[in-house]
Amino acid sequence: MRAVLDACVLYPTVMREMLFGAARAGFYEPVWGARILEEWALTGRKAGAGGEAQTRGEVALAQAAFPDALRRYPAESEKRFWLPDPGDLHVLALAVASSADLIVTANAKDFPRHILAEEGLSRADPDALLLGFYEANPEPIRALAEEARDRIQQLSGESWTLRQLLRKARMPRLGKALEHAAG
Repeated sequence: MRAVLDACVLYPTVMREMLFGAARAGFYEPVWGARILEEWALTGRKAGAGGEAQTRGEVALAQAAFPDALRRYPAESEKRFWLPDPGDLHVLALAVASSADLIVTANAKDFPRHILAEEGLSRADPDALLLGFYEANPEPIRALAEEARDRIQQLSGESWTLRQLLRKARMPRLGKALEHAAG
């Protein structure tokens, strides 16, 4: 399965690490375009001084980890599509040009299912996608979540349950499933 990752799912660290880990584990093939990477890099400004530089470093690491993920599309192809937010047309054009199966986004309203279906695409939010992967093969997803938790605990000095961490990372259903399986 090939999935275009919208910029909004790349900036939150835990979400990105879970998505990248699932790709490394072979659950799907990630796809992005130059504009998606630039949008991701610019979100680093929210973190204050040095945030953009750090995020650009993360972008470079992602490109090195997934060298085949960067895809191109003819810019004029955006003109044949319509979405509620014209600023997202590049994501749809990229998905179609790269023969993706799915757009992974946290902005469901910007990618109506009926429009995506006309192009042979579907959409999923990261929580639903990762929960589906977990239901199909629990251990790799559990290990990814535990690794993410361990890194966050080490960086923050705070203790987190998987459910707390994933809820904060906007993946509450996955966190609940992991908690119930452990319980």
